[in-house]
Amino acid sequence: MILDLKSIFVNDGASVPVDYLLDLSDFEYAGQFPLKNPVSFKGTISNKASLVRLEAQISFEFDASCDRCGTRTARTHTLKVSKSLATSIEGDDSDTIITVPDMKLDLDELLYTETVTNLPMKHLCDENCRGICYKCGKNLNEGECGCVKKEIDPRLSALADLLK
Repeated sequence: MILDLKSIFVNDGASVPVDYLLDLSDFEYAGQFPLKNPVSFKGTISNKASLVRLEAQISFEFDASCDRCGTRTARTHTLKVSKSLATSIEGDDSDTIITVPDMKLDLDELLYTETVTNLPMKHLCDENCRGICYKCGKNLNEGECGCVKKEIDPRLSALADLLK
């Protein structure tokens, strides 16, 4: 979706609300397609004292396997976006300024970039996820597995006999 912002740039005090959904269900991440539901973008673009600002909130549901136990889990993530819009900037590119040379903003590109760069690095089913047993593979969130946790290295077993 391309937003024509010419009326915002030329009229001080102008504002436009934006409510948009983008389908990213075909986006592949770590061999999975975690964005099954559309990504939501709600915000406003306003001109105050000749400074054009974009203030928005992006929400998406990340549906993938837990990195510790492998249980499929969906979590909703919300992030706030606050950017300045300018027709041109001098010097290096900035993370807080979006250049719109023709006063048209590609909302799909902005939403895609912000969503992909803010995907969770570690996806857990629960903050206290205990993972799986490294010996038998049982999900430790469902209870103990009964495996002996403390094993003595066979090379050091003679030293253990000294403690008896």
